[in-house]
Amino acid sequence: QVQLVESGGGLVEAGGSLRLSCAASGRAFRAYPMGWFRQAPGKEREFVAAISWGGESTYYADSVKGRFTISRDNAKNTVYLQMNSLKPEDTAVYYCAADVSIATMEGRDEDDYWGQGTQVTVSS
Repeated sequence: QVQLVESGGGLVEAGGSLRLSCAASGRAFRAYPMGWFRQAPGKEREFVAAISWGGESTYYADSVKGRFTISRDNAKNTVYLQMNSLKPEDTAVYYCAADVSIATMEGRDEDDYWGQGTQVTVSS
């Protein structure tokens, strides 16, 4: 199955920026809509952003619109999340997800379609 490895998380001050990367294995990467989800301590996992397989369409949660940008480079089997103007409430573990449903903005139930997560901490 596809394997996803996130990187780029870290500690940043409010107003700063981070760029997350998700490297995917397998030739099936281009067939998958990809996305990012996050889970903060004590909160449920929530949708952040998604991108169609060809990159033509992007989707964002209201909480990150105008601040985050999702992109993908299918030649490199990599999806990115550029996060600008970070806020303390953005603090969470960010997960890369493969085969995100564009219709529902939900990830798959199978663990193989998720990365292990990368911690993003925004200090005030």
